[in-house]
Amino acid sequence: MMILRFERVNKDYMADGVPVPALHDVSLEVERGEFVALAGRSGCGKSTLLNLAGAMDFPTSGTVVLDGVATSSLGEAELTRLRREKVGFIFQSFQLLPTLSAVENVELPLMLAGSKYARGAALDRLAWVAMDAYANRMPYQLSGGQMQRIAIARALVHSPRLLLADEPTGNLDTATSDLILELLRRIATEKGTTVLMATHSSEAARIADTVVHLRDGRVQELVRC
Repeated sequence: MMILRFERVNKDYMADGVPVPALHDVSLEVERGEFVALAGRSGCGKSTLLNLAGAMDFPTSGTVVLDGVATSSLGEAELTRLRREKVGFIFQSFQLLPTLSAVENVELPLMLAGSKYARGAALDRLAWVAMDAYANRMPYQLSGGQMQRIAIARALVHSPRLLLADEPTGNLDTATSDLILELLRRIATEKGTTVLMATHSSEAARIADTVVHLRDGRVQELVRC
């Protein structure tokens, strides 16, 4: 079953009143539980595609359909609910709040949503990424790989259907990167969560089910692994 569909999507940004193309006529379908890598050099459109997939931005033309709904058709309250309930985000820079402990960072999305079970869910996700022993540590007390695992736990705490990862191993060494990639692989395989990962690393892309090669904002090639 399809979780994400791009239908002839174009995206332009304005610079000094002049449109600058970022994506050109992109059509793409992603199945539930599929692990898809978006591969290509910096500036090829990977991050733009992720932002459109997560309804953080919208196409200039064409349609992005997330879990059966065209994102451009939703109002602000509906978009907030869609992102909060169905999409998880992982970033290269981790984006943990420095004044909160690991468990507080993980439970924050549920706290903001008014959940009564935020702490229990957060501890469960920390255990799943083997970080429960570090629940009370502050971000400055953690290594880069540990912070990324905390960030993954946070992205999973609300059981999203789609997980978006933007260069999740970009700030990590090779051994730690391999651990993070294997964790993302498990998320797709064991939890059935769709993973869409942007990467400039051909080695990282190989762990995915499908690799979408982007160049100059266009889908150059799609490879099923």
